[in-house]
Amino acid sequence: MTEPESDRGTPTGVGSNRREDPDLLRGVRSFVSDVCPPGTLHAAFVRSTVPHGRISSIEHDEEMLFTDGDLGLDLAAVPLFSNAFDRPVLARGVVRYVGDPVAVVLADSPREARDRAGNVWVDFELLPVATDPDLALDPDQPVLFPEAGSNLVWTKALSADSDPLAGAEVVVTQRMVQQRLAPVPMEPSAIVAEPDGSGGLVITMGTQHPQGARQTISGTLQLDPEVVHVTVPAMGGGFGAKGVTYPEHIVVAALALELGRPVSWVETRTENLINMVHGRGQVQYAELGAKRDGRLVGLRVRYRDDAGAYPTVAASLGSYAMELSAGVYDIPVVEALAESVVTNRTPIGAYRGAGRPEGIQMIERMMDLLALELDMDPVEVRRRNLIPAFHEPHRTATGALYDSGDYEGTLDAALDHADWPALTAERLRRIEAADPVQMGIGLSIYVESNIGIAPPREFGAVAVADDGRIIVRIGGSSHGQGHATTFADLVSGRFDVSPDRVAVLQSDTRLVPEGIGPTAASRSLQLIGSSAAAAADEVIAHARVLAAAHLEASAHDLVLVPDAGLGVAGVPDSVVGWSELAALAGQSGQPLSAEVALESPGSTYAFGVHIAVVDVEIETGSVRLRRHIAFDDCGNVVNPMLAAGQVHGAVVQGIGQALFEGFRFDDDGNPLTATMVSYQIPAAGDVPLIESRHTVTPSPYNPLGAKGVAEGGTVGATPAVHSAVMDVLARRGVPHLDLPLTPARVWEALRRANKSV
Repeated sequence: MTEPESDRGTPTGVGSNRREDPDLLRGVRSFVSDVCPPGTLHAAFVRSTVPHGRISSIEHDEEMLFTDGDLGLDLAAVPLFSNAFDRPVLARGVVRYVGDPVAVVLADSPREARDRAGNVWVDFELLPVATDPDLALDPDQPVLFPEAGSNLVWTKALSADSDPLAGAEVVVTQRMVQQRLAPVPMEPSAIVAEPDGSGGLVITMGTQHPQGARQTISGTLQLDPEVVHVTVPAMGGGFGAKGVTYPEHIVVAALALELGRPVSWVETRTENLINMVHGRGQVQYAELGAKRDGRLVGLRVRYRDDAGAYPTVAASLGSYAMELSAGVYDIPVVEALAESVVTNRTPIGAYRGAGRPEGIQMIERMMDLLALELDMDPVEVRRRNLIPAFHEPHRTATGALYDSGDYEGTLDAALDHADWPALTAERLRRIEAADPVQMGIGLSIYVESNIGIAPPREFGAVAVADDGRIIVRIGGSSHGQGHATTFADLVSGRFDVSPDRVAVLQSDTRLVPEGIGPTAASRSLQLIGSSAAAAADEVIAHARVLAAAHLEASAHDLVLVPDAGLGVAGVPDSVVGWSELAALAGQSGQPLSAEVALESPGSTYAFGVHIAVVDVEIETGSVRLRRHIAFDDCGNVVNPMLAAGQVHGAVVQGIGQALFEGFRFDDDGNPLTATMVSYQIPAAGDVPLIESRHTVTPSPYNPLGAKGVAEGGTVGATPAVHSAVMDVLARRGVPHLDLPLTPARVWEALRRANKSV
């Protein structure tokens, strides 16, 4: 690994143990549900039981029941979209999906609140439903928001100067479905809002963006943001789904303010499955043209996103799929269209990867279909079309500006590690032996943009405390990423002190009011890390001036003394400690601190190669993942252990989409997978040891040379596993099968193919 040059005594990236783990393992960290101030009222929401209906009446005998008539509050639509899509925090006359909150009941305990909510009867006049995104724009479909004029939320087109299929000798065409996924974080949504006695609120909640939550809550309730204090305790996962502020959060805050009492709400698991924003939910139509030798000519693709009942920022994620439509390939001409539509289903949000998995899944599936059509090795088809290695930004036909990449080098490293010839030989032996358990090998080569989905700037501050500790304040909010470890490692390396002497402050709007964007889009290290490192360098430069004056030496002769301070090179006794330097700075009237908010000149583009090996039982359709190899390139790695953890978690979620997960509705919009019995996620026994390695292609866009790592595994794993299973199915007359590749779906496809022979 090549380290960027900097003024520090130890390198970044020592792979230290996670500082967060001991308290979590001992159970001494608090989660939102552990917070219960005296006098707390507990909320339970009365939700719609129909996908689309007009509220005729609400029958109840509850004193503490509130509806839209009591609150009258709206969550404003994303600025990209029409105000016609503004969402009332409690249904205003009409419900638009099963789970839409209609009313809220308060009681002295969660159980009592749920019991009372169950006694509320809502009568609905059923309305026609729009549940199929493919049909949502048809003239005979009901319009969910009449003021909008249609169900179209957003659209973007990428035109081409010529027909992308002109000159093609082979064209492969495929309709593909990116199924809906429930994020299923370990901890569902939760919030406690407590009046502070002076017209403000103290809010404890699970969110990926405390500063954004403060802004949304204060804006909706017409409060000065300064009187809304948001803190995030330990949080059990988010995966993008907790990057938004939900209507329930607004309701709880509004009632706490109105009643002058703390109000708490903790989502149940069924509520979580039907109400927390889902991910993916996209239909794709693709045409890929090539010459007979496998060289690509052009691509035409259309993305139709199901935004669900109320569009969030995710309704524009088709732009990220469109941007990555060419993947890692040198495709001369690309024509694309992205659209999103509302339907009578749970809203869609920015789930891990957020648009990038969809685009890469499309192009990697099409490359496999092209290889099948040409009867060519899928590796060779890919290799012939890879963008050559580059270290200066490269513009693709979609307009994406990739910062740096060496796709073929990473492909070769992954193939070598996997022993590709041995794998193909074993596959051939199984075929010749007519083994009832056939082996499939699949791969994907992915590229994914980081930062671009969120503001390309973030806050980092460093200060030396009076006791000599280094205090770091960051704009992000960790919920499993290991910020306290990563940024302590990074800054301690700058100061040449033990990470134990560095305190990382985050997740509190009073301590860190300046957070610019959410902890999302794999942006933390690149933006926060670069800002914190720059702030540390400014502090050290200031300290050099102070130490030079104090020691009567030249600043150029000073060196960092491990775990001590600054001293004159070659003179061991001439050391001025960090606490003394802080005191000297205080005397000068200039605290030993710095605040930096660096802005990236563009998105970074992490990339990688994933290889999957599966066994498929032909008689049952059962699929077992035997090996998963992940070679990811996220630029320079600061903490190898945490990077590996991010890859592992992301890969498991990618495997989940490929083999297990899919949130289903019936044709009328009723959820069919609203419990963990019916919504399946991978268990530990379903996932093999993930063989994770990193290649290093530094980014020129930030001082650390870093790229994102948190989502690459999700982007690369799904198409690799899909490819491996289809390697078996294609030999039996099934060229394509949509995800998830459950035993029932695989068995049925094989049965149909066998009947047609």
